[in-house]
Amino acid sequence: MSDSPVLVVGLGNPGPQYAGTRHNAGGLVVEELLGRATPMPAQLSVHKKTNTEVAELAAGRLLPKRRVVLARTRGYMNVSGGPVKALADYFGVPVDDTYVIYDELDLDLGVIQLRAGGGDHGHNGLRSVTKSLGTREYNKLAVGISRPPGRMAPADYVLAPFSRMEAEELPIVVADAADELLCVAGSV
Repeated sequence: MSDSPVLVVGLGNPGPQYAGTRHNAGGLVVEELLGRATPMPAQLSVHKKTNTEVAELAAGRLLPKRRVVLARTRGYMNVSGGPVKALADYFGVPVDDTYVIYDELDLDLGVIQLRAGGGDHGHNGLRSVTKSLGTREYNKLAVGISRPPGRMAPADYVLAPFSRMEAEELPIVVADAADELLCVAGSV
């Protein structure tokens, strides 16, 4: 078993104008995981060396036998790679213990998909992470947000807030994503 922590990074965009948007689905899952830390919820704090917000959790607070570093990037989605690489380097996390959570247009809302390796599916955040890490072999947790309606541009869609109906389903989706991540990361 590795002595290094498991690194979990939620991708998104910074600032209150993006807080409730589809592009910040990764950050919502990190918030869910923070709330599950025991004996009390964890909080993120600014980690200046990596331009991220980080919570370092001892073994047993989230995973039974592994330390966990939960993080959310502080820069824009398309430059997420530098901070993810900086986190992995700073905490000594190998690529197979690195989990990146992101929004996925090609999955319906509510569908969660965790995979090791594979392409970026046209996602600029993943493209940046892959380039910075120098490999595709990290773990990717996709949170389905569905395709945009009609002829709406994907860029406009991902930066728009969830609809009222989607927002009602969102807590279940986020909880399912957190369950999936903990199940897989905890069994490694």
